[in-house]
This record gives sequence, C-alpha cells and structure tokens, in this order.
Amino acid sequence: MKRVLAIVGICVCIGLLFTAIGSADTATTQPDDGVIRIKAGMDKPFTDPHGHVWQADKGFDGGDTTDRDSTQKIENTDMPEFYRHEHYDMTGWTGDVANGTYTVKLYFCETYDGITDAGQRVFNVKVGDQDLKNFDIYKEAGGPNKPVIKTFKDVKVTDGKLKITFEAGEQSPEINGIEIIPQK
Repeated sequence: MKRVLAIVGICVCIGLLFTAIGSADTATTQPDDGVIRIKAGMDKPFTDPHGHVWQADKGFDGGDTTDRDSTQKIENTDMPEFYRHEHYDMTGWTGDVANGTYTVKLYFCETYDGITDAGQRVFNVKVGDQDLKNFDIYKEAGGPNKPVIKTFKDVKVTDGKLKITFEAGEQSPEINGIEIIPQK
C-alpha cells in the first residue's frame, strides 16, 4: 500500500510540474495584457524591468542577429540589456495577430561601432500602410547608444497578419524590438 501511495504521489508531482511548464510557455505567447512583444536578436524570452515578457526573435524575413558586449553603455533607458541584441539586414517581419487595430512600437538603438555619424545607416520601414522614410537612428537619437522608439498608431489588420517591411538604403536595417498593442 505504501508503495502504491508513493507512486501516486510521484505521478501527481510530475503532473503538477508539466502543468507549471505548460502554463509558463502559454504566458510567454499569450500575455495577460494582450500585447505581443518580440525581442529581436535573442534566442530566448526576455523579461524587462517592468515585468513584461518579450518573446524570442522570430518572424523575420532574412537577416541575422548579433549581440554587443555586456559592458557597452546604453543611455536613457532602464533596460540597457534589451538594446545590446539586434536583428539586422532583414527585409521584413510578419506575425499572426487577430484582425483589429493596433499601435505598433518599434525599438531601435545604434550600437554598431562602425556607425560613427548621421547618414551612415539610413533605411525605410513600412508598418501596415504607414511609411517611415529615410530613418536614421544615429541622427534621430543624437548619437550612438541612445534608444529611439517609433510609434505607428491605427495599424489595421484584416487578414490575420501584421506585416512590417524594411528596405536598406545606406548600410542595412536593424531593430531591437517590436511591440504590438491592441487598440480598444
């Protein structure tokens, strides 16, 4: 009888463990606040200082990822580690979302030491039907290692897919994060 109770106890513990693991995975893909967050350049989820979980890099068309030295100073942010990882040289990003209207925030920071002045990395971005032409992170931020967040409001999705396109100009496009916020 003791042996049967011990086996039942072990099975219950294993079941609880798998339930907890499944719940943690669901929380990453379906946050309580309905916001979809993608951390470009990282192969695992990222939790920011505000408790928001950013999904690992996914949905990009082409390009590559890189990370910078953990001692690289990033100004004007409470989450410098977020900006030390990027996806670059991509042509697009596509994500499955429910049909509706969204505010989309794109997170950028020029951390590449080969960019030393304005005009050295300039690219175009299109979110839904909204264009951002000749975007220069260095120029907009006033120098390197300073984050810039670009916000696109009233982005309408009617086919279940949010599409962002990137077009190289000088140097290749880069991005640190994508945040998709349902509008109520």
